[in-house]
Amino acid sequence: MTPKTVAFFGASTGVGLAALRHSLAAGCNCTALFRDLSKLNGTLTPETMPNLKVVQGNAHDSAAVSSCLKTSEGRFVDEIIFTIGGRFIMSKMTLDDPNVCEKGISTILEAITDLRRQGVPGRPYIVACSTTGVSRFARDVPLAIVPLYRVLLRVPGADKRAMEDKLTASTEDFTIVRASGLVDGETDKMIHVGIEDPKTGIESKAIGYSISREDTGRWIAQNLVRERHTRYLNKTVSITN
Repeated sequence: MTPKTVAFFGASTGVGLAALRHSLAAGCNCTALFRDLSKLNGTLTPETMPNLKVVQGNAHDSAAVSSCLKTSEGRFVDEIIFTIGGRFIMSKMTLDDPNVCEKGISTILEAITDLRRQGVPGRPYIVACSTTGVSRFARDVPLAIVPLYRVLLRVPGADKRAMEDKLTASTEDFTIVRASGLVDGETDKMIHVGIEDPKTGIESKAIGYSISREDTGRWIAQNLVRERHTRYLNKTVSITN
């Protein structure tokens, strides 16, 4: 079987890095866009991972993004993993770039459109990492922390919702993964999954306080990269411990 080709945006740390590690281990041919090559871990380089290609550039730059979306055969990659985010500034309760995710997904969608006009064949499947607390249909976080999302995390939440809206309004195949509060450390805890249809609403609920970045990345790699479960296609998925 031909290995899957996957483009990663936001894989220098956290969820994206974990998803990249597990996708590489599964034998996928991965291309990762890094703004800062110094963030490359010594054990995760093209020299140690022959199925990894690293491209230097910014996820808001159309040319850099486009270079990651084509395979060496001139086709679209099979899949795109989008996990970019901004740095939270606690003193101002905002991000260093309040629209980082919205701009990032817009760049990817525009790049896909431009490449299609050039005749590039294929249909990439987009997996975008979002957050709980932004559903328009129902509360998906514990009641005790609703004020945290509405006040402290209002700006990041608005950016994630705008990113989701851009993706769901497109004609691309996608899955949005809303992780609950992200913490560090890989675990063997059970991961609970809820499903929401962007048009018709809640299909099943999963409400919890947190999940680790490493567990989230592993879940993405296992359920949306190595295997692609059709029940998550064009859905929004909430995951939590």
